[in-house]
Amino acid sequence: MWPVTDSKLITRPTAVESDGLKIISEGCDLKKMKNVKRDPKQIFGEVSKTHEAIQTLDKTISSLEMELAAARSIQESIVNGSPISQEDTRSSSEKRKYLMVVGVNTAFSSRKRRDSVRATWMPQGEKRKKLEEEKGIIMRFVIGHSATVGGILDRAIEAEDKKHGDFLRLDHVEGYLELSAKTKTYFATAVTMWDAEFYIKVDDDVHVNIATLGHTLVRHRKKKRVYIGCMKSGPVLAQKGVRYHEPEHWKFGDSGNKYFRHATGQLYAISKDLATYISLNQHVLHKYANEDVSLGSWFIGLDVEHIDDRRLCCGTPPDCEWKAQAGNICVASFDWTCSGICGSVDRMKEVHRRCGEGESAVWSATF
Repeated sequence: MWPVTDSKLITRPTAVESDGLKIISEGCDLKKMKNVKRDPKQIFGEVSKTHEAIQTLDKTISSLEMELAAARSIQESIVNGSPISQEDTRSSSEKRKYLMVVGVNTAFSSRKRRDSVRATWMPQGEKRKKLEEEKGIIMRFVIGHSATVGGILDRAIEAEDKKHGDFLRLDHVEGYLELSAKTKTYFATAVTMWDAEFYIKVDDDVHVNIATLGHTLVRHRKKKRVYIGCMKSGPVLAQKGVRYHEPEHWKFGDSGNKYFRHATGQLYAISKDLATYISLNQHVLHKYANEDVSLGSWFIGLDVEHIDDRRLCCGTPPDCEWKAQAGNICVASFDWTCSGICGSVDRMKEVHRRCGEGESAVWSATF
């Protein structure tokens, strides 16, 4: 068992919300209403007020769930002896509201890839801070730690972070076969640290147009439980030794079957309530061999809206360039054959030059 969170951290309903909630609790005197004729307009008005009250109650419950997730994460950090920043300990009502958190998945060996991203679509230094304050966009490279904590690999990342300040360090041991666990830890950590409308995962060999991504997401901000990406349903590979082999292939039926529909792993976005769901249930969510399959499986059985947007998986030039010239700028560009931009270290600048939305796009954007 873990201690109940300090009551001071729980958000209280406002006076307006309290008045709205009274509608539900006041009830009706059936004896007095039995022989009273009601005006249809009056009835409709009361139904509308009741509907608004239910929506208010739903928002209050969602807020409490967020605070519960944050409190549980903090408690686990205390038990595990992990350091907690002041940002973590603030209640969700005190936190700044952000549009999106963009987590760029990276590895110890990918320093050159990170530098290619920094030189193109990820603002640096004061510009990145300005992006957070003015546009509500958080951008971080996401990485855990090595099997030898405090070893040469970890020290190299610490030095790089000291220089750029653009890392989100996870309580996670890095490894290619651990991508599902890393993805789960990323969402659980990000939703605790930042109160955002959307949480995005993207690989460090993918080109992204940030303003176009923001405009794409805000079209779905009023929806609940949205899962956005390029949806696919690839074959379940039972043969050992092949890339993307699925050790648990038998769970998906007979040989030759396909996976359920899920977003391709190069870039996808989920709404805050789904990130909160992952945080609350991370200890019981099953991890498959492939990270994108794992994420899709966590939403099976939930009332989730899958949004298939092909602008999140454009090809590299000339594909994304033609689309940009036609006024349909891509959110993300990469090569399917390489599951990212082939030779991204050398080609990222070219893709950015030919398919980028322009540096001024994000600063002039209104989300």
